[in-house]
Amino acid sequence: MEIRFRELNPFNCWIWMRFGAPLGPAERSYVETLFESWFFLGKLGGFNAENLQCHEEGVELGWMGYDLEASERALPALMHNMGVMEYRADWARCWLDLGTSDAFSLDVLINSMGQLNRDVVEIEELLIGGVNDDWPVEQHPDSLFPLDDDPDGDQELEGDPEEDEHGFDGDYRADGGGSDPRHGTGINGPETSGPEIGDPEISDPEISGYDGRVP
Repeated sequence: MEIRFRELNPFNCWIWMRFGAPLGPAERSYVETLFESWFFLGKLGGFNAENLQCHEEGVELGWMGYDLEASERALPALMHNMGVMEYRADWARCWLDLGTSDAFSLDVLINSMGQLNRDVVEIEELLIGGVNDDWPVEQHPDSLFPLDDDPDGDQELEGDPEEDEHGFDGDYRADGGGSDPRHGTGINGPETSGPEIGDPEISDPEISGYDGRVP
């Protein structure tokens, strides 16, 4: 099994696998169970390098004193989201938001994939990060961040004739809605004219003059 790392964004990461042959239902079940088990451990904070007391203790673990206060002081290390496994011929891929989980989570995955390769199904390549030229990706609906090659975050290629001059076509949010999840309020793209202080229909400018936009 060849293992290669490509450009890696932990919040928007694709993991790719090339097998010796297209997988049948039984082989797919093994692969999907491995990823689901690994992800749930990560979502529950299992891959936290700040709290590896047993590992750091060494070989002799008998009567080890476990420091609960040190465990509580460790910052959370949580995976956020995982997409469904996708297949095409002898390839499979899975999207992940690795969140704040530590890098040794990938060691755990690689070790598990290695054993799967030895015992169950032949894995020719395991690619972590990057994109395959012949299998393009789109913005995942659960991603909190836009694609790296889409700087305005609208999931459209630069120069799209349907866009306006500001790069937005209506309200935008990374998850497809009309508000920014970081602020909890709408982002309207290009500025629009709103009520101005001094208009006769506004009695109290400090209250009525607020149009809901982020300053």
